Amino acid sequence: MIKALLFFLVGSACSWIVELPYGGWLIVPTLAFLLHHIFQDKYLFKNGWLFGLGYFSNALWWIFISLHDVGGMVAPLAVFAVVALSAYLALFPALALKLSSYIQQPLWRVLSIASLWTIFEWLRGQLFTGFPWAGIAETQVDGPFFAWAPIAGGLACTWAVLVTASFITQSKKTISAKFIVVISFISFSQILGLIPFTKPIGEPIEVTLIQGNFPQTLKFNPQHLQTQIDFYKQVIEEQKSTLVIAPETALPVPHEFIPESFFTDLHKNNSKKNILLGIVGKSSSGQYSNSALGLQANKEHYKYDKSHLVPFGEFIPWGFHWFVDAMQMPLGNFHRGPKNQAPFVIEHGTEFISAGIMICYEDVFGDEIAARQRDASSKHHLWINLTNLAWFGDSQASEQQLRLAQLRSMETRIPTLRATNTGITAIINHEGQIVTQLPEFQQTILKNHVQAYSGITPYVEWGNMPILLLSMGILVLSWHQTKKWSKSS
Repeated sequence: MIKALLFFLVGSACSWIVELPYGGWLIVPTLAFLLHHIFQDKYLFKNGWLFGLGYFSNALWWIFISLHDVGGMVAPLAVFAVVALSAYLALFPALALKLSSYIQQPLWRVLSIASLWTIFEWLRGQLFTGFPWAGIAETQVDGPFFAWAPIAGGLACTWAVLVTASFITQSKKTISAKFIVVISFISFSQILGLIPFTKPIGEPIEVTLIQGNFPQTLKFNPQHLQTQIDFYKQVIEEQKSTLVIAPETALPVPHEFIPESFFTDLHKNNSKKNILLGIVGKSSSGQYSNSALGLQANKEHYKYDKSHLVPFGEFIPWGFHWFVDAMQMPLGNFHRGPKNQAPFVIEHGTEFISAGIMICYEDVFGDEIAARQRDASSKHHLWINLTNLAWFGDSQASEQQLRLAQLRSMETRIPTLRATNTGITAIINHEGQIVTQLPEFQQTILKNHVQAYSGITPYVEWGNMPILLLSMGILVLSWHQTKKWSKSS
């Protein structure tokens, strides 16, 4: 019982550590501690699952807020939903650790732990529409292995963390030899960060990001709709920046209910400004969509429909209508937009800047964002994310998604603008560093400049394939070496 509690607490500690400054560095010795103890016990799968349960229960507790506080679900059912999701997600690290225990040769076990964990992290992001949130990868936005992101993506960062942690505890080398190897690997990883991959295009763009700070309990309340519409109309009209962005569902009513004169008036102070705002759109089939509307004077409206929808929040999986009814959520079954949609093109001086649009949850999926850049006929120079995290109250959800946005900029080496309802509204540069951000839960604007970048990274070019092939190759060789090891012993 004490051991079971220990592994649950280590998992909980990991979820807290990644929230700390330099959490990406601290996660390495914490995972080394886990691996040291977990391979000393025969109940490896159970202990790995308990670790995962502790990790995900603490990392994702904010889902309770959306289910209970906002959605109206009774507390016991909301708690059950969070625990059930965490129990499911905990299976992935548990299976990775259990399978790696069959590799007996120390060096190959070190490599297999990292490879299996990486493969199961990839699977976690694919099965049942995927849920890769709260992974090891995003810890590296301030960790030692950040530079692997533009080369082979967040999964490569995960692999680097796990191979280092497992080498510390599973290798039979002396302490001094381990120290030299780890320092050398970290140093090499840091040097990789000097490779530019992308280059600036045009002059910096003046941008204004609007943070409305409207509680989710009032977001779709008929008595408060006009207040939100009037706020965004007034603030957008006042701005003279080249690019003005309002968050997801800034206008919480269907596009068809808003008169065209409303949009025309938004250009009063600057006819050349480019406006992007969240709205409830409508597909040709008549189904509502979570959309971004782009406005430019004397041009047709640009429209982006969210493609990767949130299960239960934006589409209802088969057999789960009872669940959504219990949550009492409005607009729970949106139209799904195409995966590869045209960018929002901004004329800036002599350059045409292509901005790729993401709505909230879409920036969780690095492989999809990389594919959009890879397959785009007009390559993106800038990412724009419109988000509403009011669903999750005063929790770490906003900081977690901010790190995910930073990771997307690291992978593609393209800056990201985040306009959010309650936070965290921020400008992220092409290296994934936060240039400036707004405090949460304040109704205000962020005005600054962003430098667009052009070019593609190796990760954009090849996606997750290189790190997955490397991991699979290691597992094949590990299995072969284990057979030889067994015969010789």
